[in-house]
Amino acid sequence: MALLATFMTVAESYARCHALTREHYENFPVAKLVPKAIRPYVSAVYAFARTADDIADEGWGLAGSPTPQDRVAALDAYEEQLVAAAEGRPVGDEYAWIFLALADTIEKTGAPLQLFRDLLSAFKQDCIKLRYETHAEVLDYCRRSANPIGRLVLILHGHADTQKFAWSDQICTALQLANFWQDVSVDIKKDGRIYVPREDWATFGVTEAMFSQPPASPEFRRCLKHQVDRTYALFKEGRVLSRHLPFPLSMEIRLTWLGGQTILDKIIAADYDTVSARPKINKFDKIKLLQKAAFTR
Repeated sequence: MALLATFMTVAESYARCHALTREHYENFPVAKLVPKAIRPYVSAVYAFARTADDIADEGWGLAGSPTPQDRVAALDAYEEQLVAAAEGRPVGDEYAWIFLALADTIEKTGAPLQLFRDLLSAFKQDCIKLRYETHAEVLDYCRRSANPIGRLVLILHGHADTQKFAWSDQICTALQLANFWQDVSVDIKKDGRIYVPREDWATFGVTEAMFSQPPASPEFRRCLKHQVDRTYALFKEGRVLSRHLPFPLSMEIRLTWLGGQTILDKIIAADYDTVSARPKINKFDKIKLLQKAAFTR
């Protein structure tokens, strides 16, 4: 692999990626317990995704912040550097520390370049797409926004096989969906985005106004129950993955789907009213999750 920048070594690039990951452990717990040998690779993947997310989302709605089109253009440039790095060509100085480490990760682990490009396509879509017509459209977004992360985690741990990928996809999609239903009140206020597909609005008699007028209407509650029910089904189908993985990765996967199911449980406890408030996982919930993860199979 050709050097991407002369001012930084691969080891220094990994160190900077790891420092960024440590700053955000609360959002990326898998980096805590991974084997030491692959920790640099996990940190490189995280730094890549975190930086792309910041390009797409940081300062959204604030005066003077980039327009959606500017953000897409910046992500296009970021993707060009990704491809250049994977091919061993030079990249710009701003993100060289990420791409030097990431190129080494791709080379040493065999992680497919397409998974990283899928992530970027989802980030770009979030900049400009505010409505989804069908459930299939939402699932396609999850395929690119969430599933690549699960697959990359498995690949970095040496578990790249079709069946494990399928189970991982179900868990990751379900977790992304659970976050959507949890964040209804947040997304509508932040940028007017709604992930509940319009085909379900018609089925349950939901109007756009119902997403921003608390308390949730009976129609909205029935519609969200439908979303929660099929999200639960995905968690149920994918949860078997943890039984086929060694510790501590198995523990992390159990924490992942148990955490997602806890979000759904809180939505149910709120009688499906995520218009009024965002259900949250508190410290006590986290303790219970650790206990469940230790004894659940």
